[in-house]
Amino acid sequence: MVGKLDIADLPSLPPNSRLELTPGVGVGLKHQYLSGLMANPTRVDFVEIHAENFMTPGAARELLLEASKQWPLSIHGVALSLGGNDPLDGAHLSRLKDLVDIAKPAIFSEHIAWCRHDGTYFNDLLPVPYNRQTLNRLCDRVYEVQQYLGRQILLENPSSYVRFQSDTMHEADFVAELVHRTGCGILLDLNNLYVSAQNHGWDTGDWLSRIQLDAVGEVHLAGHELSDDDIGHQVLIDTHGEEISGAVWFLYSEFLSAAGPRPTLIERDNNVPAIEDMLEEVALARFLMQSDMGKVE
Repeated sequence: MVGKLDIADLPSLPPNSRLELTPGVGVGLKHQYLSGLMANPTRVDFVEIHAENFMTPGAARELLLEASKQWPLSIHGVALSLGGNDPLDGAHLSRLKDLVDIAKPAIFSEHIAWCRHDGTYFNDLLPVPYNRQTLNRLCDRVYEVQQYLGRQILLENPSSYVRFQSDTMHEADFVAELVHRTGCGILLDLNNLYVSAQNHGWDTGDWLSRIQLDAVGEVHLAGHELSDDDIGHQVLIDTHGEEISGAVWFLYSEFLSAAGPRPTLIERDNNVPAIEDMLEEVALARFLMQSDMGKVE
């Protein structure tokens, strides 16, 4: 067991293992956007890809390497199942290391979630209970991945719709201790935070006050939808298929005022709009980021 590991206890990570991406605004690398972005690369500051779409050598990998010559890369994994009970998938981890070593991204991130159990893979990011047992297991696995990849990873806070009876920790305290014990960073998804806060009655300002803001290496902004559950209660659903809401933009502005500019991804995976519509949100994020430049020492 890792125990209470601290950042100082990671001497075997190479000096460049905590690479940082210069604050700016990026989008997901999608085929339908590529020609428009290549025609004017300065429209975005970086691009992000899902690791699992580029693990196999071939046309997709070549496309990624070509894009990496134009923009800094953020690689976002979705299938490590860090929060699960099954042993880490060695073959998957090997393919991931090969991709990271070849593409040399500025950032690699994953999720506080699980997607594999008893050898069965579930195509979803499933929640973990916030308690000491889960925290200890997750710390062990994050430490193992960081050592294997030879670099720091960022972990994304989830969107949440249920609470567990076994929860003994606030989500933000769970994240903060995970960072403290493993030296990992935070991929702060502000839409996920807003969705979870609305669903559970959390205060977003209190949540942000509990984490290490200087550990946030990237921010995600996305859209959500209002729905009804089976008993008629309203619930927010993280869909990545809508425009970013005014409430999430306001939360982003509050975060920037408290923490300063951070690399920010405009995330859209469903109902993908035309590139010009995406670039409007990129422009707004840039405007808010520039407006807060110099406010935080």
